[in-house]
Amino acid sequence: MSVNTKIIHPNIIKQIFTLLILFLIGRLIIVELLPYLSGFLGSLTLYILLKNPMKKLLAKKWKPTIAAAVLILFSIVCILIPISLIILLLKKKTVLFIKKFHHVLVVVKNQIGFVEDYFGYEVSDQFNTESISVWVSKHLKTFAGTSFHTVLSVILMYFLLYFMLISGKKFFDSILKYIPINEDNSKYVTEESQKIIRSNAIGIPLVALVQGVVAFIGFLVFDINNPLFWSVMVTLGSTIPFLALLIGILPVFLLNISAGNNFQAYGILFYGLFILGLSDSLARLLILKKMQDVHPVVTLLGILVGFPLFGYIGLIFGPLLINLFMMFVRIYKTEYEIRSKS
Repeated sequence: MSVNTKIIHPNIIKQIFTLLILFLIGRLIIVELLPYLSGFLGSLTLYILLKNPMKKLLAKKWKPTIAAAVLILFSIVCILIPISLIILLLKKKTVLFIKKFHHVLVVVKNQIGFVEDYFGYEVSDQFNTESISVWVSKHLKTFAGTSFHTVLSVILMYFLLYFMLISGKKFFDSILKYIPINEDNSKYVTEESQKIIRSNAIGIPLVALVQGVVAFIGFLVFDINNPLFWSVMVTLGSTIPFLALLIGILPVFLLNISAGNNFQAYGILFYGLFILGLSDSLARLLILKKMQDVHPVVTLLGILVGFPLFGYIGLIFGPLLINLFMMFVRIYKTEYEIRSKS
């Protein structure tokens, strides 16, 4: 009685072993580099924004190293320094807000008590001011803290950006060789990705800036304390739809209610709900839609996915991730249909 045995070819065993080593080493590299992912994504964003200015400088016979250094210095002065100053401002104001927050919650609970007496329905028993105050203070302190990983990410970002500006085309061409799709689809994915990154990197800050200006006018009209600081908060919050009301308008409303300034409190609340909300819709329609016609649902899903994964830069790369998924689905569908018909 013969036994039918199957012998695995040595080349297959070698291939599996090689793939296993690649997987283990790749996983180790990815896990260790994850804390600095924002640096990689930031360098890619800046490269796409500065790629055309780099070409213009090279066309004027600038040396690549000097042109790259000038553009990096420009990005530091126009982007990194303003963001750093905003973070320092937020850290200082956040500490003051934490000290007042418990008192604000007590006043809000009393306000809820007045509403309860009017309607005869109690909800304030579930409103634990102490636990809410501890939770918010903990997260605000974390937000205000400066991470060592953040500093390293910024250094890594500019280090990569320098080499991308000098030899970016060769770098990306070498990466595209390892992606198993044809040249036309590769070009399509690259062009669409650059459009989305450029649109989000320019369009989202423009929308936020418009919101900050509109909010600043409202804070001046209603004589709100620290109008510049709260305008910055609205600007930061406007990068995510509807978040500006939560971190820029609602705290101002609560602080003025706690101080007994009911007119300013309700005035800025209605201003935020109607005027700021209307300006947000118009700005997104006129700016983002004009720069890149991305469906609002895709943008929202991208933000929900990107923000937990990548942090603040996920506002740019979250929508890109959703669009990449859709693009590869279309590519697979197209190539599969072509092969099926053939």
